Amino acid sequence: MNININTTDNFFFIGIAGTGMSAIAQYLAGSGKKVSGSDRYFVAGAVNDTRIKLEAEGIRCFAQDGEGIDGNTQLVVVSAAVEDTVPEVQKAKGLNIPVIKRSELLALIAATRKTIAVGGTSGKSTTSAMLFDILTRAGLEPGIISGAGLVSLIKKGKIGNAATGKGEWLVIEADESDGSIVQYKAEIGLLLNVDKDHKEIDVLMDIFDVFKRNTRKAFIVNRSHPLAAKLSGNARLDFGMEEATGAGLIAGGFEQKGLVSTFYVNNIPFTLNVVGRHNMENALAATAVASFIGVPLQVCANALRNYEGIYRRHQVLGKKHGVWLIDDYAHNPAKCAASIAACQPIAPKVIAWFQPHGYGPTRFLRHDFVTEIAAVLRAGDEIWMSEIFYAGGTAEKNISAGDLVQDLKKEGSQAFFVENRNDLLNSVRAHFTGDCVLLLMGARDPSLESFAQSIWQAL
Repeated sequence: MNININTTDNFFFIGIAGTGMSAIAQYLAGSGKKVSGSDRYFVAGAVNDTRIKLEAEGIRCFAQDGEGIDGNTQLVVVSAAVEDTVPEVQKAKGLNIPVIKRSELLALIAATRKTIAVGGTSGKSTTSAMLFDILTRAGLEPGIISGAGLVSLIKKGKIGNAATGKGEWLVIEADESDGSIVQYKAEIGLLLNVDKDHKEIDVLMDIFDVFKRNTRKAFIVNRSHPLAAKLSGNARLDFGMEEATGAGLIAGGFEQKGLVSTFYVNNIPFTLNVVGRHNMENALAATAVASFIGVPLQVCANALRNYEGIYRRHQVLGKKHGVWLIDDYAHNPAKCAASIAACQPIAPKVIAWFQPHGYGPTRFLRHDFVTEIAAVLRAGDEIWMSEIFYAGGTAEKNISAGDLVQDLKKEGSQAFFVENRNDLLNSVRAHFTGDCVLLLMGARDPSLESFAQSIWQAL
């Protein structure tokens, strides 16, 4: 299917409320294209915040009934979750309108700009946002298509996961979970890490190797991550946390006091108003790419001092009665462990709650969840879990979050199972101290934000 993105002017997105879909829709609307879309969450008479913000960008929104697709529609875009049997897809085919996946469209867009593709199993959204802030501070007017909303853009009344930009550079997240990362032929490829997540390590390494070979100009990797380091092509372009890695950019001297982190990159002091060593790595990765482009380290440091974070990535809701409440998107073993570790300098006790998503992924990662979480918990810390989030389908429900809790108890961890998350606050209150963190972790479930808000209101 030959599609020229430059001569296509009328797009329709099925499932436009999804994070990945809404980002591309906004990007195209900002490029002057006519964009519309539908979603099952757009119901007559019901207020939908995403719909309001999309329509503010000039994007027409419809119920998912086919009304929005007509003879003027030139291209229909679907997410990976939308199947050919959906009536809207059938209508598009009946009108001989091409139908493509979101990832295919993103690859077409990436080919029209100098694109920086950010890959890895953890940290893509944060690193993309940090890089966007640096390039913006440097006056390069970049674009971004992200998997999460930037707080700086959300404050402007936007969804926050996209900006078209007038400059030549475009920052995108390259997703390995569905294999779509192999479609992008970026000017610069960035590999943050390789950890077991949706796929086995050998499969991931093959995917990231294709990502490297498809990169046109520079492939930059984290040399402090052993598996990522195997794909390095030029140590001088890479970054790391130890001199022994031989990387061109080295970060060290990490300190975290409360909610502020400080460190050095090649002897230049950096300050972040976000927590965790993993965010030092993310900042270093963004700096490595910016430095390759020609942005001075001091400009990078100045930009990141004002970095405001992204939606549900260690989002601090506040402190009440001696309890800090933090909401995070962590959902794989490495991310959960890093999230807990990042909270430990804030208070003497961390009470972490986790809602796994999907029976298959939880079964696949069971041992890794237990090993990683048990290793990071301090003697006084606790891990709580509620039942696995089920998004529908034919999954075999032969595992429970309670099984992971029992495994953690066998490892000596203070672990607790509260099947219904609505019972969490009442169950955990007796475990609060005058100075502790309640960390909420989970992904994929669209109600997690409202759940965090309900905990905050009742805290």
